[in-house]
Amino acid sequence: MNATPTRTDQPPSHQGVTGRLSVLDRFLPVWIGAAMLLGIGLGRAFPGLNDQLERVKIDSVSLPIAIGLLAMMYPVLAKVQYRAVGTVVGDRRALALSLVLNWIVGPALMFALAWLMLPDLPEYRTGLIIVGLARCIAMVLIWNDLACGDRELAAVLVAVNSVFQIVAYSLLGWFYLDVLPGWLGLDSDGIDVSVWQIAKSVLIFLGIPLVAGFLTRTIAERTKGVVWYEQTFLPRIGPIALYGLLYTIVILFALQGDRITDQPLDVVRIALPLLVYFAVMWFGAFWIGVRMRMPYERNASIAFTAAGNNFELAIAVAIAVFGVSSGQALAGVVGPLIEVPVLVGLVYVALWAQRRYYPDTAASSGADH
Repeated sequence: MNATPTRTDQPPSHQGVTGRLSVLDRFLPVWIGAAMLLGIGLGRAFPGLNDQLERVKIDSVSLPIAIGLLAMMYPVLAKVQYRAVGTVVGDRRALALSLVLNWIVGPALMFALAWLMLPDLPEYRTGLIIVGLARCIAMVLIWNDLACGDRELAAVLVAVNSVFQIVAYSLLGWFYLDVLPGWLGLDSDGIDVSVWQIAKSVLIFLGIPLVAGFLTRTIAERTKGVVWYEQTFLPRIGPIALYGLLYTIVILFALQGDRITDQPLDVVRIALPLLVYFAVMWFGAFWIGVRMRMPYERNASIAFTAAGNNFELAIAVAIAVFGVSSGQALAGVVGPLIEVPVLVGLVYVALWAQRRYYPDTAASSGADH
């Protein structure tokens, strides 16, 4: 997810957390719900929509859907501060802890929750595992800012995750979807996913917008300056990611309307492991940070980075590998519907925890933000 939070010089206690979000972000669950309903209505009105969409394709994805997926990803990756990848972080513990939480603990936890809570729904289970592998690369900056986290560290972690996903995502996807279930003797219901299947979708729907985002930032900063790029250009293109997401949701639900109306509790069952995942990752990460005597600002950044996910990439991979009408794609769409209200709530928890565990820094941190 990508947008620019409304900035304020007042501490969070003077202005509510939701009031500091842009209108688009504040009501994101509402927009997603409306897109779902619109999609179901379109599916009823145009039963032959799938045949029309399949006429022109990029790889295995129809062109209209591919455009929506690329639109989701480009603003996200144009926002990443790529120069931060080479930044030497003073606290190596913070970087190491974040990498372990993001690339070892997070995927393993989602794998376990998916198998424990959705043993009879293999498509949704696979979709959740795909979500767990996609580490947050943009919207975490919003949660981090609202919670008065360390902006420099958050920028570094987002940049590292952006680059790391190109290399790691396909390998981890193959491992968790194909290799590990076999090792554990789990019945994966014939799901056979190769590294190349996932790598192709990652290269197309993450690689292309990543190169475009990198070139956009590099060229624009040299010609117009960093201030213009951050304060003028990014706010203009930020909503494109939301429009691309909503467009994709409309199409997806138009093709899955009958399935959803026949089994409405499926959405609830998908949501439950996500709720557990967000809670365990955030509270676990924050508790570890407290035990390690991590400063609050860095602890908050690490916790939100660990808890968030890149649902744009997860949706793109699910659609490219399994199809737009698959349960895997539906599971990816439920993600942002749950993520936004949960992580807004966790911002309040973070601010309370700052007062509880870091009383000496709470007042000054709030004033700085």
